[in-house]
Amino acid sequence: MQAVVIAAGESKRFWPLNNGIHKSQFKLLGKPLLYWTLKGLAENGIKEVCIVVSKNSSIQEMLAQENNLDMNVSYVVQEKPLGTGNALWQAKNFIKEPFVLLWGNKVGSKELVAQMIAKQKEGAEAVLVGNEVQNPSEYGVARMEGDRVMEIIENPKEGEEPSHLAIRGARLLGPDFFEYYEKLPKHHEADIINATNAYLKDKKTALLIMQEQEMTLKYPWDLFSVMDYLFATQKPVISPRAKIGENVVLDGPVFIGDNCVIGHGNVIRGPVNIEANCKTGAFMEIKHSIIQEGTVLHSGYAGDSIIGKNCRFGAGFITGNLRLDKEPIHGLPKLGVIVGDNSIFGIHSGTMPGVLVGANCKIGPATHVFENLEDNTTFYAKFDSVKK
Repeated sequence: MQAVVIAAGESKRFWPLNNGIHKSQFKLLGKPLLYWTLKGLAENGIKEVCIVVSKNSSIQEMLAQENNLDMNVSYVVQEKPLGTGNALWQAKNFIKEPFVLLWGNKVGSKELVAQMIAKQKEGAEAVLVGNEVQNPSEYGVARMEGDRVMEIIENPKEGEEPSHLAIRGARLLGPDFFEYYEKLPKHHEADIINATNAYLKDKKTALLIMQEQEMTLKYPWDLFSVMDYLFATQKPVISPRAKIGENVVLDGPVFIGDNCVIGHGNVIRGPVNIEANCKTGAFMEIKHSIIQEGTVLHSGYAGDSIIGKNCRFGAGFITGNLRLDKEPIHGLPKLGVIVGDNSIFGIHSGTMPGVLVGANCKIGPATHVFENLEDNTTFYAKFDSVKK
């Protein structure tokens, strides 16, 4: 069996963490999310993989450093973001046998693929994946006859839904799927649905019903659930090459990468993921957060936050993470700040709950950020000082 992994597209909804990378390149537990997806495939015996990347992608160079999976990986380029069907079409010359289609951030691929293969062995020619939802009109929904998928109805009208089974992206298909795609009278961004429906007419297709809600990665705050999954399945560690200061409290699951320096008197309340070459000063508290490589935090508090690579935070930096009215923030009870790569915060600065700060921003001292800041913004509080 082979696999096609789609890691193309602009990851626009992943801003401000999409600074020149695809979201599957974001790191957790010291590895990019794409690595964990590939690892799950390898653990199911799938060693022939084609990765669909965007033009000028750095994924191939990144994966060249992750060389312990013993996989034969090929790359094809989707020149323009023309949808999933077009991305899959780029891999047509690679596929010679039944294949699994996944996205690059599918870190739960090990369990998912194992269940798809089990369905195939029960006699299915193809396997789709779905789960029950309360609002089927917002999804592509399966029309079933017994245990066979007959059609995908896209965004059915309320009251006319054929089922409450929403179809997800992952699937197991035969190599002849490309013939059905090629024969479509018209191609468009959502044409994989049309090709799949044509395929379903001729193929005995089973539906793998997942009991849990699908773990998606559309928005940066979705990374918290991805981190939780990896912490539960991969066992986070503290690198022996990290330096931990005196009187540091480590509470809960914590990953600390190579060459990190954690200052004296820090409180790290997990789950917390700190990637390589990060540094904290004395008396820093970090709670339920994700920090990428090379970031430095002097002192203060970072809670329920996600911080990109090579950021700098002056002493006394504070994140707000709970609204005064305790209303949810992007569906979460608490959310701090999300910061893009290479941004700098002056001393005694802070952010309000749920603020997004772009890459390459400069936040002045004693400046509090109440609203989102676009990439490359310089933002300083105005002071009226009187000198006598």
